[in-house]
Amino acid sequence: MSAAILVGVFGVAGALLRFAVDSWFARRAGALPVRSATGAAGHAPRHWPWATLAVNVAGCLVIGLSVGITGRLGLPEELHTAVATGLAGGLTTFSSWTTATIRLLSESRFGAAALNVAANLLVGFAAAAAGIAIVS
Repeated sequence: MSAAILVGVFGVAGALLRFAVDSWFARRAGALPVRSATGAAGHAPRHWPWATLAVNVAGCLVIGLSVGITGRLGLPEELHTAVATGLAGGLTTFSSWTTATIRLLSESRFGAAALNVAANLLVGFAAAAAGIAIVS
């Protein structure tokens, strides 16, 4: 099977997994009553990009595992490409991460925006390193 077909198949799987994670977090957020910035009770959840963080960290772990497994077991490079580019590429989202950060900034939630940037970077690096270490 060609690398392009594998990337496509794995990419569909990653995109569907991301959709499932987004949907799960959206259902959870919609069920929780919250207070607005003024303290008034309401049912519109304050935005926090938990789903984006979850898929980005999971994607980092997937790529780390793929790097470790491919090297350790001598698997074909096409398999690593399919997993890293297809699965992790379909799962993760740089655009949603940056847009969520801009949204937090537009809401004057500067600490939350900084935390979003730091969490995605730091936890993402840790997950990639953990993935490599797990299989090494």
